[in-house]
This record gives sequence, structure tokens and C-alpha cells, in this order.
Amino acid sequence: MIRRSDLDALPVREAVPALVSALDAHGTAVLCAPPGTGKTTLVPLVLAGLVGGGPRRRVVVAEPRRIAARAAARRMAWLLGEPVGGAVGFTVRGERVAGPSTVVEVVTTGVLLQRLQRDQELSGVDLVVLDECHERHLDADTVAAFLLDVRETLRPELRLVAASATTDAAGWARLLGGAPVVEAAGASYPVETVWAPPARPVRPPHGMRVDPAQLAHVASVVRRALAERSGDVLCFLPGVGEIARVAGQLGGVDAQVLQVHGRAAAAVQDAALTASDHRRVILATAVAESSLTVPGVRVVVDSGLAREPRVDHARGLGALATVRASRAACRQRAGRAGREAPGAVYRCWTEAEDARLPAFPAPEIRIADLAQFALQAACWGDPDAAGLALLDPPPAGAMAAAREVLVAVGAVDAAGRPTGRGLRMARLGLHPRLARALLDGASAVGARRAAEIVALLSEEPPREYGDDLGAAWRSARRGGDAYGVRWRAEAARLRRAVLAPADPSAPGGPAPDPAGLSPTAPLPGTGLRPDPSGAPPPDPRASDAGGAEMALWAVQRTAGHPPAPPAFEAQGPGLSPGDDGVAGLVAALAFPERVAKARGEGAFLMASGTGAELGDGSPLRRAPWLAVAVADRPPHSASARIRLASVIDEDTALAAAAHLRTEGDEVRWEDGDLVARATHRLGAVELAARPLRDPDPALVRAALLDGLRGEGLGLLRWSADAEGLRARLGFLHRTLGGAWPDVADDGVLLDRADDWLEPELSRARRRADLGRIDAGQALHRLLPWATGEAARLDELAPERLEVPSGSRIRVDYSAEHGQPVLAVKLQELFGLAETPRIAGVPVLVHLLSPAGRPAAVTADLASFWQGGYRAVRAELRGRYPKHPWPEDPSTAEPTRHTNARLRR
Repeated sequence: MIRRSDLDALPVREAVPALVSALDAHGTAVLCAPPGTGKTTLVPLVLAGLVGGGPRRRVVVAEPRRIAARAAARRMAWLLGEPVGGAVGFTVRGERVAGPSTVVEVVTTGVLLQRLQRDQELSGVDLVVLDECHERHLDADTVAAFLLDVRETLRPELRLVAASATTDAAGWARLLGGAPVVEAAGASYPVETVWAPPARPVRPPHGMRVDPAQLAHVASVVRRALAERSGDVLCFLPGVGEIARVAGQLGGVDAQVLQVHGRAAAAVQDAALTASDHRRVILATAVAESSLTVPGVRVVVDSGLAREPRVDHARGLGALATVRASRAACRQRAGRAGREAPGAVYRCWTEAEDARLPAFPAPEIRIADLAQFALQAACWGDPDAAGLALLDPPPAGAMAAAREVLVAVGAVDAAGRPTGRGLRMARLGLHPRLARALLDGASAVGARRAAEIVALLSEEPPREYGDDLGAAWRSARRGGDAYGVRWRAEAARLRRAVLAPADPSAPGGPAPDPAGLSPTAPLPGTGLRPDPSGAPPPDPRASDAGGAEMALWAVQRTAGHPPAPPAFEAQGPGLSPGDDGVAGLVAALAFPERVAKARGEGAFLMASGTGAELGDGSPLRRAPWLAVAVADRPPHSASARIRLASVIDEDTALAAAAHLRTEGDEVRWEDGDLVARATHRLGAVELAARPLRDPDPALVRAALLDGLRGEGLGLLRWSADAEGLRARLGFLHRTLGGAWPDVADDGVLLDRADDWLEPELSRARRRADLGRIDAGQALHRLLPWATGEAARLDELAPERLEVPSGSRIRVDYSAEHGQPVLAVKLQELFGLAETPRIAGVPVLVHLLSPAGRPAAVTADLASFWQGGYRAVRAELRGRYPKHPWPEDPSTAEPTRHTNARLRR
């Protein structure tokens, strides 16, 4: 029985007629409605004709999260008085509750993306609602772009609604072809803001880490809110770990503490979404910002933190990062306190900080790993995503990095077109790296084992499972926790996907690969070759017994490198033979550039060149090789932090990362001298090396230049005359320019090494040889001999100037201000009326006492004689009475001597 009174009470009802009219006229619309107005529940029912008397249409509602999809379907079914699976159903990864009579189906954006790749026309669907589009998840943006493409080219009658609580309405309206914007007023109550910053400063979040003092403060604010206010308390925290830690600090509170997040058990999620007679504290991630309605909440405690994806393309490391929540997200969170009655929000920061928060969260397309997006775009027929209607274009650098990954795993060819293997990968609903591991791992260790390991990698296990992937696998098998339930369902789904009969005519079937690989070519992205004898690989549909042997078969088929016994094998209770080897092989197939060799206990070097470290107490610290599955690099840290890895041996590393193997001569500058070796490497990991007796002269020269760039031209022999020549040439370049060379900058000089360091540089073989190169002699080669100006060097920038006393004083051209400096005893300039000039530039005269100490500095000698000299004379004549101190120095006789010697 339809609950009409509940439907009529939903505020969005007033906006429904305008929304229907907009869709009738334009086919697209943007719906802006605050949380709790019914946009997620009433609007799909009306548009489907299940209430309101409109025509019957099949409606698909896309939600960003599984928990939201289930909750929306249950709520709509409840409003209709029916069980889920009838007129209203839902489909999320690994779970489908829908039937032939389903008219409104709630799906995740990931599920809808897969459907579009299988059926671009989206047959049988009349209207799609993109809910919570303001969150700007990558899948949601991609789905919107594909649907707009479908409307434009295949099905102009397909209707599309972009719905959100708070969104860039104008941007979405433009994207949807000038769609009308329909706004619904919310029935919210006033929410009082309480600023509750910590009493003492806390460290800002970095990486995944949140200062424990910050979490302790959040827990204290929750206790304060319970004491000061009535009703349930909803507390927003960035992640599962922070929720667990705050929950641990709320022991003894007079309320039921619930933990709501995407990994929570269904019973816990249902309890949070159901009204209760007992007071509750709901600790939740961003899932409760807008996707869910939590009844009974009167108080919100906001930590002000959120999680966003980050990727280090240079190192191939991606992770979630803890960041400050945006002002838009904080408004959404605060609104939860005023859904049913007046409420309050306790914000764990200051009002001044609030103004400095970012306005909106960063769209995922700007900051996330784009490999999966790039594969979806390639399979859609637009490898560069240039023709897709997106609010934000993908960054060029991130797309280039994604393309490299796709080529490496064999998902696309060099032109970016999807291979048959790539089409199959796109249908697995996995990151391309994990899809590669599943497909190649199934051939090596069997479908079940490969699926179980990939399921572990697709959703990182709880921290209590540890950092050993093999041990985590065994824990998941035994575990009855919520993670274990989800893991088993996902593993079963992946195993079915691998074992599904291949249709040669269907995308992903074993049709001839567009890359045109030969029967003995390396399997795309694996570096593994089929058995030259033609023997087939182990059948992934066969029993998984003997998985270790199947893993060794993967190693054996690597051309020219027979397997060796495992170098390390972890031991532990319940260890099945081969478990660690199987886990390591599959992880290495997923992340070949992360195979890592030990370089000290707990420290490793990954093939990518990034250093990585294990935590104290890790059982993997003594392993000689690891396959690193999960790692991140904390800000300002040179090394990555390993969070999940598996022991492997060298042969497994070589098999999985065969495309990174290189052999060749290496000549480089290292530790202050030239090193020449013949090396065998796996990426950045050195496997073997021997000295080179006769290295390539070109490589030697390049390495010596690297040394000069790194340590400077001081490696050459610089006499005082050479230093002086460089300074003189630098002065002429600054003053006259033209043909006079720039010799001040080491980089500029090294760019012209051919012009002045030859032939000595090409004859050099080590650091000591560089020290024998006379830099002054070499610099003479840069003089403008061709123009004849070189002959004027001593005229234009003389090494010495003759002063009135007859002395020839060296000129210093090295001053930073560029003015030549003449340091001379004051008495030697008597009678000189004007300041000397060099190349038209007045010399800066440093006047010295008879003892050679500084007395005065001037660039205008005439003015000094008339004014400054009197003060200097008064000060120095008492100290040096034996020297002449005439009243009129401009007419006095210059001298280097005392009065007595002058009289002689």
C-alpha cells in the first residue's frame, strides 16, 4: 500500500511539475534540492509513473556509493509498500535485487558504466537520474559524458536528470546542452554553529595520518555535545581508522555508538538508517553527507577532515590523502542537524579558519589515477577523451601516465586503441593493473586463487590483517567480519568473470588481437612468453591444487631464465604450501614496477626507482624480494611506506617485470668519480654488475660532464690567473656584450663544452684527469678571435692599472655589483684628479691606509679629495705620522714611501 502521507510530506513535491515540464521540453534537466527533500526517492517514482499518474517509464538512478544505492531502493520500496526487488530494485557490484517487474532500478555509477560499455544504447531505459553529481566522482563524470554522447548520437529521446543537494547548477546546465535548472526548497530547521577548536595546536594531517590529539579532541567534543544537547549525534570523520579510534575513546557514554562507512556490515548500516528509541552516536565518513538520511540526528560534530585520492605519477604511487573538507561539504554536514528539528553543529576549528577552507572539493578527474578512466574512454572510442562532454578536462600529464600503464598491461596499442584483451579488462570492473593480474594470474595459479588475491587488492584489507599479503589472504579466508563477507563475494564474482565462456565475437573474447602478436611474442604487458614447445598453460578452470607449481610455470616460460628455488619462504601457522608465492606472483603482475629488492633490513628499492620501507615489527623485514601491493609516500618523505606486500623470489620478480629488464653498459658519475660497469637491471634494481675496462668514450665524456654539472667547474685546475681571466671576461660580457662570451654561469659554459674543453675533455677518463685541465688555457679558446676583439682584451679589461705612484695594481673584476675594484694605498693616488675608467665604467676605488687597511671607498675621486679626504686625514695622520698627509692631495706628489724616505 502506497504511503501517500509520507510522499506528500516530501518538500520536493512542489518542484516535480516544473521538472516534468523541463524534461518534456528539453529532455534534460538539473535538479537542485537540499538533503531530505525527497529528490532521491520521490522524483524517480514520479518520473517512472509509479506515483502521480504519469506514463510508465523505466528509470535508472545512479548513486556514487553502494550503501546509498541500497538505502535509496529500500526507502522507495517502503514508500510504495512493497519489498525491494519488485517495482523498485537495486544492483551494486556483487549483489542484484531486481526482477522483470522492476521499473526503478538504483545502481552505482560503476555498474552503470559497465552497462554502457556492453550496451551503448542502454536499451529499455527511458530516463537516467545522476544523483549526488556535486560529489564529482570520476565514475559519475564519466557516466554523464557517455550518456550525453548516447543522447547526441544514438538515442535523442533518452532523458537525463542531474540531481544534487548543492552543485554547480550553471556548469551542469551548460554540459547538458542548456538544460533548465529546477530548484526545490528544503524544509530545514535552523542550525546553530558552535566553534570548538582544540585548546592547543594539533599537527595538520599528512598522507593518511591524523594527529591522535585531533581525534582525542573530536571525541571530547562528542561528549560535550551529548551533555549540552538532546537527540542523536552524527560525527563526521575522514576514514574507517579514525572512526574506530574515536569509537574507542567513547567508552562509557550513555548512548549507542555506531560506525557507518562503506565497509560496515549491512546490519550496522541498517541500524544507523532506522529510527531508534535509544540515544545514538553515529560516527560516519562522507557517505552520510548527502547520500543517506539518518533519522533522529539533532547534533553534528564535524572534524573538518575528508579523504581525497592522490597519485604520484613519477613514482607510480597512488593513495588517499587526508585533507581539509571544503566549505560546501561542511554546509552539507551541518544541514544534517536541521532535518527534523532545530539543531546544532560543533565545528572542530575556528571561525577564522573556516574562511580559508576551499570552496568545493576537488573533482576526482583532476587529482586521481586516470588509468581506468582512460581505458573506459578508449573502449568508448575516444582514447584521448577529447570528444567527451566533461565539466573538467583530464590533465594531460595524468592521461599520458595512464596511457603508459595501459600499453604496459596490453590493454591498448601504441595508438591508444583497445586490444581484445583491453576490452575484456574494461568489462571486469577493475583497475587495469588488477585486471591484468587477474587474467595472467588465472593462467599461472588458477582462477580461484587469482580472484581471491585480486579481491584483496581491490579493497585494501583492514589494518589488523597486517602488511603481509599472504597472511592477509589467510585471515580473509578465516574471517567472519564484514570485510571477509565482501571479500568472498568479490572473489566469487571475479572467478565467475574469468571462467565465463569466451565469445569470440564479443568484446573481450579471444579474437585475434589488434596488436598482431606472434605466437611466441611476450604476452601483452607481462613480459611472459608462451612455451616454445607449444604446451598450453595450466587451465584456469582446473583445480587449484598445485598452485605453487603453476606459479613456477609462469616463471619457466620466461625465455632464457630457468627458475631457481625460492630464496625466502615465510613460515607461520596454517601456511599452505605456495600461498606466499601465489600471492606474490599475482601482486607482482598487478604492480611490476613495485617489485622491490632489499637493501638493508626493512629497506627496499622498487624497480621504479623509489625507495620503500616496512614498519617496525613487520614479518617481511628480512625478505630479499617483495611484491609491493600497497604503498604511499608521506609528504616530504624520500621513501615510500609499504602497507601491504608479499614475499617473492628473484625469478618471480624477473617474470612479472620482464619488460623492465635491461642489460648494458653504464657509465655515470657516482660518489665523486666516474664509474663504468656492465649491468643487468630490473628497472632501477641492480641484479649484477662487473667493471668495464674499455667504456664507450662518448659515454665517458657524458658522465664527466654530469660530474661537472653536479659538482661544478671547480673540478678543473683554476690558477689565480685563470680565475682572473674568467672575471675579466665576465665583466666584458656584462658591459660590452657582443662577441664577449658569458662565462659567469657554469651551466652556460658546460653547454659550450665543445668550444673550450676539447680536446682535453675527450681524453679524460676519471676525476683526476679533470683536475689536470688548465681552465685558463681552455677559456682563451672562447675569446672572440674571429672578430679581432680578442687582441683588445688587455686594453678593454687590463689585468692591472698603473697609478700615479708608478705601481701597477691588480684590478678585481669579481665583485657581484659588476664594477671593477681597485684597492690601493691612498698616498699612491695623490695628484689624480679623476677616477680611472675601464671600458667606460668608473673603477670603485678602495682607499687603503699605509698599513693596507680599508680607509674609504669611492667611485668619484674628485669629490672625495674635496670632502671625504679631510675626515680620513684627521683620523689617520695621528696613527701614521711618518707618512705624508697634505692638505691638498690633488696637487701633492704621489708616493709609496714615508716622509723620511722622501727626504732622502
